[in-house]
Amino acid sequence: MTAEVKVEHVPEDTNKLYEDRVAKAEQLRALKVNPYSNGFKPKDLAGKITEKYASLEAPGLEALAGESFSIAGRIVMLNSFGKSAFIRIQDRSGDLQAYIKLNAIGEAKYTAFKALQPGDFAGVVGTLMKSKTGELTLSATDLVPLTKALRAPPGKFARDDASPEAKAWAEKNALADIEQRYRQRYVDMMGNADVRETFKKRTKLVQYIRSFLDARDYLEVETPMMHPLVSGAAAKPFITHHNTFDMKLFMRIAPELYLKRLVVGGFDRVYEINRNFRNEGVSTRHNPEFTMLEFYEAYATYEDLMDLTEEMLRGAAQHVCGSTTVPYTLGDVTHQIDFGSKWARIPMMEAIRAKVSDLSEADMADTDKLRAVASRHADPKEKAVIATMNRGELIGLLFEQHVEATLIQPTFITQFPVEVSPLARRNDADPTVTDRFELFCVGREIANAFSELNDPIDQEARFKGQVEAKARGQQETMDYDEDYIRALEHGLPPTAGEGIGIDRLAMLLTNSPSIRDVILFPLLKPQK
Repeated sequence: MTAEVKVEHVPEDTNKLYEDRVAKAEQLRALKVNPYSNGFKPKDLAGKITEKYASLEAPGLEALAGESFSIAGRIVMLNSFGKSAFIRIQDRSGDLQAYIKLNAIGEAKYTAFKALQPGDFAGVVGTLMKSKTGELTLSATDLVPLTKALRAPPGKFARDDASPEAKAWAEKNALADIEQRYRQRYVDMMGNADVRETFKKRTKLVQYIRSFLDARDYLEVETPMMHPLVSGAAAKPFITHHNTFDMKLFMRIAPELYLKRLVVGGFDRVYEINRNFRNEGVSTRHNPEFTMLEFYEAYATYEDLMDLTEEMLRGAAQHVCGSTTVPYTLGDVTHQIDFGSKWARIPMMEAIRAKVSDLSEADMADTDKLRAVASRHADPKEKAVIATMNRGELIGLLFEQHVEATLIQPTFITQFPVEVSPLARRNDADPTVTDRFELFCVGREIANAFSELNDPIDQEARFKGQVEAKARGQQETMDYDEDYIRALEHGLPPTAGEGIGIDRLAMLLTNSPSIRDVILFPLLKPQK
């Protein structure tokens, strides 16, 4: 038998801690115990046992004396007393304390148990009891080592019987650095129950949206992720190459034009929950790869979609958070976001004039005046770009400069200029603006929607305008899509469509400050 390795000092680095765990695995092998065994099938869940029986007092537990339970999971606490120990087993449902006693499981099993450490996986069979402190506990009649973890879990899982120095070392080396938490999400989730809860809520959100749209006769579809053209939105794409066809392809910016082709083909209500890719900056609100919901409904208008969006997101808040009032923290202030009340609907130019006191209604038609206001706080590089902008683009920029960050409660901004809405239908009363809205909340865009442009002649002119904008140096433009024009020439019924950022919505419903907090594996720079 291999002698037990005892680490009496505080490990100087991770390598020594790793070597200690490798030695423990060898101890198990010397005992003819596979440190990576298979075949143990738990019939119970730790959290479900706790939920069902935690309130039982001794008489109630005595009635269960003949019933055996079995659980399996990660050891997240180990407190040894020599010939007995308390451990805590965590599985997908929660955790449960287990009492391990030499006399109950036998010397051979207990010797193998002594090679286990926090972070390892084990299966436990036993009966229920209450500890001296009144905690529901599984009194083990059998214990099976399942997986030996060669790397220590986060510091909060240090053994309770460790020396003060060892505990201090574990705390110092806990995975606290935010970037390392994103890089090693598996460890982040292992040590932080609130992180696991965030991603459970994200899944509940997506499930709710699917059920909401399915119940309204929408058809879920899948469209291409590699496009021959830059299409669907004004953004800079990722570029790839297909070897067999020897052709350049663009990773999907948005599925919009493909989904509208399906409406042309007879699918009156379609949606896709899709991954999009945009080769742009990274921030707390932007990740190069992100998830969008896009849906299209024939014979609906953008105003219909405002009503539908309110209903869907109000229901999502209730389903995910249990309330239509959701807290969200910006800086030092926690706002109570009210999804339950009627949301404001404000035309874009009206919103700008409310924030920029020296812009009159007449000034909104004066391109030179708009350019002067937009340039006030711009640096030389920004001024050079502003100098090339047309009226509609300047209005969009002024909104970003003066209004967007002030919209804390859910607010629909409507009537976007034609120049910044290449796929939206012109407003009948004012052809310089479109039947479009964006939903803003906590100072950021959550959704974008419009009555679709279904006039192929107008759409052709808009595409040409995008090509001209690219020639002027703008990078975030769309290509001319001849096939899409052909599709419109076959007839797109009056249609409204919308895109909702799932990641930003998940941030909002989980009070997460960064988009990386709601993406399991966000893109990061390689570590040196």
